[in-house]
Amino acid sequence: MRLLCFQARRFAWKSFLKTLEDVPDQDVDEARDDALVAFIHLERRDEEDRARVFRHMLKHVKWLANKRKLETVVLHSFTHLGADTADAEFARAFMQEMDERLQSTGYQVAQTPFGYFCSWQLDVYGESLAKVYKEI
Repeated sequence: MRLLCFQARRFAWKSFLKTLEDVPDQDVDEARDDALVAFIHLERRDEEDRARVFRHMLKHVKWLANKRKLETVVLHSFTHLGADTADAEFARAFMQEMDERLQSTGYQVAQTPFGYFCSWQLDVYGESLAKVYKEI
């Protein structure tokens, strides 16, 4: 797994192009203020060690959100951080479980539409921790 996380003043996204045939048609235009935005690339090897990868991502996202006391998390499937991409159904289920787990611990969670390219606007804070890349 590869994560690129941003502590964002504002993150806005709009569905642009559907890339997976089996996902529902969506016309999304949303934004969140003061959010941790996680660009997530799940890899094939993550399917073999799902529990460890899930636990480490959850811990990392919560740690980074808490550094700025952010209560909102946006999950964005971003398969452009590497060449070895996990199965789409595995990634979709992983993202949904992460969403539910974060919500159960008090975070407000949003997801960009899975299986879509999106246009987005990202306004990131300036500190070093406001932009963090992590490989799990």
